[in-house]
Amino acid sequence: MIASRRQLLALGAAGLTATLLSGCETLEQRLTQARLPGNALPPPNLPFHSPAARVLNRAAYGPRPGDLAHVMSIGIPAYVAEQLAPEALTEEPILTLRVRSLTDTLNPDTGTLFDEDDHRVVEALRQVTLLRAVYSRKQLSERMVEFWTDHFNIYAFKGLGPQLKVVDDHATIRSHALGKFRDLLGASARSAAMLGYLDNTANRKGIPNENYARELMELHTLGVHGGYTQRDVKEVARCFSGWTFENHWHRGRFRFDPEAHDNGPKRVLGISIPAGGGVHDGERVLDVLASHPATAGHLARKLCVHFLGEASDRWTKRLAKIFRDSDGDIKPMLLALLTSDDLLTAKPILKRPLDFTVSGLRALNADTDGSLSVQGHLESMGQALFAWPMPDGFPEAAHFWTGALIPRWNFALALSGNALENTRLDLPALSEAGKKAALTPHNTLLELAFGCSSADPALAGLRALAHGYPDLAEYTAVVLMSPAFQWR
Repeated sequence: MIASRRQLLALGAAGLTATLLSGCETLEQRLTQARLPGNALPPPNLPFHSPAARVLNRAAYGPRPGDLAHVMSIGIPAYVAEQLAPEALTEEPILTLRVRSLTDTLNPDTGTLFDEDDHRVVEALRQVTLLRAVYSRKQLSERMVEFWTDHFNIYAFKGLGPQLKVVDDHATIRSHALGKFRDLLGASARSAAMLGYLDNTANRKGIPNENYARELMELHTLGVHGGYTQRDVKEVARCFSGWTFENHWHRGRFRFDPEAHDNGPKRVLGISIPAGGGVHDGERVLDVLASHPATAGHLARKLCVHFLGEASDRWTKRLAKIFRDSDGDIKPMLLALLTSDDLLTAKPILKRPLDFTVSGLRALNADTDGSLSVQGHLESMGQALFAWPMPDGFPEAAHFWTGALIPRWNFALALSGNALENTRLDLPALSEAGKKAALTPHNTLLELAFGCSSADPALAGLRALAHGYPDLAEYTAVVLMSPAFQWR
């Protein structure tokens, strides 16, 4: 008999996994993928992360074997400083080789990109994104790439989006992820992918299109309560009229069309912009928005939610001041936040599907190429990369993600059972490494997954399950499916 959703929740990890692993029917045949109640995945009651593991779960996508020892040996401040200087970090050869194998498809020359199939281009971009998240030593940079990708969200399947998003990912997001916000904002404003996605290519003198102007203020800078009016939206749209991109030779390159620009005088947020400014009208707007106090508060609040799990008023004010004092430099904001005691005591944050997937691959030292087998599971969990259609980016709120638990369990079962094409685990090698610390294979898995001693009281329930799941692959699935592993 198929268990009801309520019965499954009552069973907990042990009974649930027994249900899933029994019989010859597939998981999809035994259970229907219905949305579960918002409280189906309660956060852990006890803090079980060591300080080093907490930082690795927030500043990185969780620890790989050896990462915890590295952080503990140099200390958290030194690790954060190391991550804030990614140019000094050398990538692992496996990442360099696998990314290089995709360069033909992801050639930044958009002329070449347009010869590729749309879906193949997005698949390759997703593959590179996953590879970097799993293998890169520049973990904080990858975290911020995800953060800014959501902040400046672009749906990759609109118009010329598949090809243009590849360029945007490199030239806008990755090039400025740890730099000054004004530089990032300016790169986004000139990004052909953004201009096409938010219809600024249709914004012309006499027939303004307000889509980009509205999202620029509501999402990218001031925030929904940032004090702008509909009149400001109209005036900003006028400032950006004529901002478009080449669609023939040098396809995708930014182009300002003076014939389409409204060159009359304008007034934005109480600031006069004189007539005749041409392309500088838009640049002036970007200067005003990047330095506005509401922008500092909006970005500070989003960083608090992303790294602390809540919009702390105290930290929002502190980070906003750092933003203003540093002329919008992201690094000092992150340095203050990631080296604070509050980060170590902050409430748990639910892992979004990308975080859950990558942290599992990293903890178990998986060998993966990030191709369709992994991407398909991400899509079933609800986070197909570059495919969020609205301009606000994938939600951070936990309640949005707690309704799709069965796809997470499917991934855990597939990964632990070595059923993912081009992705492999070597569980015997992991358990053998644990012997040096006198750990059983099961306890080795616990310490790799949670970054703390397997004797931690918070892991007592999972320790007890070891007797019921002597098979290491099944126990690995239990650990990844456990409620505790869903939180960071």
